[in-house]
Amino acid sequence: MNDQHSVCPMEKAVSLEKGWRKWLHHPKKILKPYVREGMTVLDVGCGPGFFTIPLAEMVGQNGKVIATDIQQGMLDKVSSKINGTELENRVDLQLTPQDSLGVTTPVDFVLAFYVLHELPDIEKFLREIKTILKPDGKILVTDPTFHVSKEEFARTLELIKRAGFTVISQPRIWFSRTALLES
Repeated sequence: MNDQHSVCPMEKAVSLEKGWRKWLHHPKKILKPYVREGMTVLDVGCGPGFFTIPLAEMVGQNGKVIATDIQQGMLDKVSSKINGTELENRVDLQLTPQDSLGVTTPVDFVLAFYVLHELPDIEKFLREIKTILKPDGKILVTDPTFHVSKEEFARTLELIKRAGFTVISQPRIWFSRTALLES
């Protein structure tokens, strides 16, 4: 896999929310087939909340979004956006250790958007996801084409299969290598 496993730094957080990105990666259009009201959703590596906030709107009052990141600054950005709104009660912000998922709550859906290539141990991550994914739960993984080659993503797909997941589709998302998984 990528030898660097570098994490997107806080200084680049603003680039994760540029207006063009909403056009390119419209969160609700991407997630509509997978997320329903009342679900518990895990947003891994949530960054400044580009997907977290739309997810919180989609799961409704009875749903929950667990937004994780290894950088407190990213979680602070999300917190400042939802503070004092109805979404505040739907989003659980969790600072996670560098080497672990750190989540034990059962979830219906996992979003790992532009995050796998940053992980030092993809197999460990997948094993942890398997312990919290509810029956019939799904995972959408994407990695950017500008960081991850076809060959690297093919190796990731092999790790996914070895971890006991099935690739049920590979949705088209601009500038992304994708896989929708179930266990």
